[in-house]
Amino acid sequence: MDLSIVISLYNEEESLRPLMEWIDRSLSSIKDYEVIMVDDGSTDGSWNVVRELAGMYPRIHAIRFRRNYGKSAALYCGFEAAQGDIVVTMDADLQDSPEEIPQMMRMIREDGYDLVSGWKKKRYDNVATKNIPSKLYNATARKVTGIKLHDMNCGLKAYRKEVVKNIEVYGEMHRFIPYLAKNAGFSNIGEKVVKHQARKFGKSKFGASRFIHGFLDLISIWFLQVFGKKPMHLFGAMGTFTFLVGAVITLVLIIEKLTAQAHGEAFRAVTDQPLFYLSLVALIVGIQLFLTGFVAEMITRNSDGRNRYNIKERI
Repeated sequence: MDLSIVISLYNEEESLRPLMEWIDRSLSSIKDYEVIMVDDGSTDGSWNVVRELAGMYPRIHAIRFRRNYGKSAALYCGFEAAQGDIVVTMDADLQDSPEEIPQMMRMIREDGYDLVSGWKKKRYDNVATKNIPSKLYNATARKVTGIKLHDMNCGLKAYRKEVVKNIEVYGEMHRFIPYLAKNAGFSNIGEKVVKHQARKFGKSKFGASRFIHGFLDLISIWFLQVFGKKPMHLFGAMGTFTFLVGAVITLVLIIEKLTAQAHGEAFRAVTDQPLFYLSLVALIVGIQLFLTGFVAEMITRNSDGRNRYNIKERI
C-alpha cells in the first residue's frame, strides 16, 4: 500500500463529510491508500458519521475509544494499524489541506526524508492566544531538541513507515514526534510550508494552557530521552555529589575540633554547629537520591513500556 492517512478526531461531526470529500478529490491520482480515523471518545455524533462514511468509502478504517484518551493515544493506535509505505497525519477540523500530501510524499520518496513536517507559515489563529505563544514555544523546542523546525506541533506530517513503527507516542508527546523520531535514529527531517485554513465548524479543543503543558512536556521528553533508560546516571550522580559534600563538611568540622583540642585551644562541639546538621541533611538526601536512581533503574529494566487503550469498536 502506498499511503496511510491517520486522522485523530474528537467531536468533529460537521467536519468529517467535507474532509473525506476533500481527501478523495485531492488524492485521485493515488489509487492504493487507506484512511484511518481514530475517534478519541467523541460525545457528539462523530462516530455515526464515520460509520456512514465507511459505507461510502471502502478505504476507510476506523477505531473508536470508549473515552477520551488524547491525541497521542489516537496517533499511537493509528500508527499501529497503518499499512502504507508512507504515513500522513492530519487533523479532522479542515485546517490541514490534503492537497499538500502528494508533495510531501514526493519529498520522502525522492528527497530521502524520513519525516516531513508541515509549517503553517501564515496562520489564521488568534495572534495573542496562539500565534505569539506558538512562536515562543517553537523557539524553545528548537533550542532544546536541536531540530530546526518552525512548527514542531503542526498536525500535518508525513513519515516513512519505518518511523511510525519504531517510535512510541504516549501522554502528550504527539507535540514532539520529530524529536522522538530523531532519538530513534531517523534524523533526516524536512519541512514544507503548508496552507493553513481557518476553522469552519466548532471550536478548538486546545486552549492557551496547551503551551504551558507543552513546555512541561518538553522538559519531560528531554529528561526521558536522555535519562529514561539510565536514570541512575542522573540520580546516582546527584546523590553521590550531595553525599560527598555532606561527608566533606562533616570531616572538616571534626578535623577542626581535633586540631583545636590538640593545641589546647577553645573549640565548639561539632554537634553545636548548625553546619554539622546541614551536612547530615546532605548525607541523607544523597543516600535517598542514590536509592531513587537504583529503584528507577530496576523499574526501567523490568518495564515493557507498552500502552493499553480500551477500544470500543472497529470498522
